[in-house]
Amino acid sequence: MYNRYVKIAIVGTRGIPAKYGGFETCAEELSVGLAKKGHKVLVSCRRYLYEGLPASYRDVGLCYPPSIPGKSTDTFSHTLFSMVRALLWSPDAILVFNSANSPLALLPKLLGKKTAINVDGLEWRRAKWGRAAKLYYKFAEFFSSIIADAVVSDAMAIKDYYLRKYGRESVYIPYGAHTLESRNPGIVKKYNLEKGGYFFIGSRLEPENHQDMAVEAFGKIHTDKMLAIAGGANWKSPYVKKLREVKDKRILFLGPVYKDGHIEELHCSAFAYIHGNEVGGTNPALLKAMGSGNCIIALDVLFNREVLGDAGLYFSSAESLKEKAEFILQNPEQAGILGEKARERVKKLYRWEKVVEDYEKLFMNLIASR
Repeated sequence: MYNRYVKIAIVGTRGIPAKYGGFETCAEELSVGLAKKGHKVLVSCRRYLYEGLPASYRDVGLCYPPSIPGKSTDTFSHTLFSMVRALLWSPDAILVFNSANSPLALLPKLLGKKTAINVDGLEWRRAKWGRAAKLYYKFAEFFSSIIADAVVSDAMAIKDYYLRKYGRESVYIPYGAHTLESRNPGIVKKYNLEKGGYFFIGSRLEPENHQDMAVEAFGKIHTDKMLAIAGGANWKSPYVKKLREVKDKRILFLGPVYKDGHIEELHCSAFAYIHGNEVGGTNPALLKAMGSGNCIIALDVLFNREVLGDAGLYFSSAESLKEKAEFILQNPEQAGILGEKARERVKKLYRWEKVVEDYEKLFMNLIASR
């Protein structure tokens, strides 16, 4: 317990309550947790996402700086204006999400404000970015390693990467998850699904998330279970268009699911969860699946192995995914055992309460060193 309360500004996300992804979920859990401890917290939000522009959310102050519309301008310009707004609020420390925003950390640096950057995963590996964008992300990654007072890595693999590539020590603080139970199984019927009657995927439709592998594998599996895929997308992209050309009536594309309690129920009522995400650190969607007690079949990459451990199954191709799915279809008791093992792993290693405590300790140490 600390003997003083501080002011923390959080910038670089789309805002809270979370309506998009991992950054936003972390910003919400962290800001609300810090506010409960008595700290003053300000979170910047995209004004076009929040009707009515409320001034606060669960004792967390909210602000709505402008942004310049455009794929390559929206995020950076919003963070720029957010940084100015945050500095006018005179915080004790600033948390910036996304290494792409690292050049803007120069502003608080010049004013003597302590700044931590949550660098996330290796964004330059994403297939959707062109050469110029990839070069920028590599530069921003390097710049975050020299400008931040503290670099936050959400996975040990990311921590090792920054130390090996840039010689920069970082603070390991993963994302967290809640353990969830089914409360309203009737929700899934609104999506033409039945409890225990479908495999589930919940992530943006992008090449590095490998929904195409799941679709290919599922087409070869003889089962009456469905494959439900939830997640936002650029519906005009060739990848998404090809996915949606599949004629298998067992495969449902649900689009983004933001209604309160719906994504949680889709997890809790699923037979199993398929996690194909390749890029990033500790993935919030994977943690949510684990906290929901899902039997998880995950892409066999270092980040997923770190988080899931031996509490799930792994695939490296559409064929191996087919084999793992058929295994749990034939051995449903094993699906239940793995699901409970994943839930227990979340309770042990990925509690939001511990995440909030670790960030609080980080901020207090930064402020004390000023």
